[in-house]
Amino acid sequence: MHVLILGGTTEGRRLAELLHADPAVRVTSSLAGRVAAPRMPVGDGRVGGFGGVRGLTEWLRTHRVDVLIDATHPFAETISFHAAEAAASAHVPLLALRRPGWVPAEGDNWHMTDSLDGAARLLPRLGRRVFLTTGRLGLSSFAGAEDLWFLVRTVDPPEAGTPVPAHMELLLDRGPFSLDGERALLHRHRIDVLVTKDSGGTATAPKLAAAREAALPVVVVRRPPVPEGVRVVTSPEEAAGAMGEL
Repeated sequence: MHVLILGGTTEGRRLAELLHADPAVRVTSSLAGRVAAPRMPVGDGRVGGFGGVRGLTEWLRTHRVDVLIDATHPFAETISFHAAEAAASAHVPLLALRRPGWVPAEGDNWHMTDSLDGAARLLPRLGRRVFLTTGRLGLSSFAGAEDLWFLVRTVDPPEAGTPVPAHMELLLDRGPFSLDGERALLHRHRIDVLVTKDSGGTATAPKLAAAREAALPVVVVRRPPVPEGVRVVTSPEEAAGAMGEL
């Protein structure tokens, strides 16, 4: 059985490990290539796009893929919809592996929104010193917020020419992060509002606990929907167990 994992997440790497342990399964992991030094999973690997739906469909057919698993980031909306269309065209079963989203706890002061533009509109009434943890690709949504200061944490710096906030300090770092470290970061930079996507998982969740302790408002960007009709599993183990059902 040849399984193609659209990865780049912790769950995708763990799933590759589980499937690679089975000698009857060949695993290929595909990473988008948006991170300069990606962590490659075990098994076969490739980096870069497919060339849209048509390219992915042809890849599935040419490489005789038996199962396609979308284990991309919950906010990688474009590739998820491309995967659904390509899987249907190539008649390949598709699973979407999505870690559960975060759930507010007692004491949280969350402000939900559907987009980064929506998050930017909320900020002026919530704070002036912003801890922005939504990644480097959406910084242009906050470029017009000239009255705010941003601490922007990303894995890689924004590309040259990308519109960014006028008052910004860039922090290049990669999770997992500790609660003590997040507490110190909020205190050191006098942060009064946090912006995050609902990525789920534990690697970056300590910032939510630190914000809760400091009674800070948190702007949370909701996830885009999974394509209609796609079966969703919530753990690598569940995905591996579903292989025999496809």
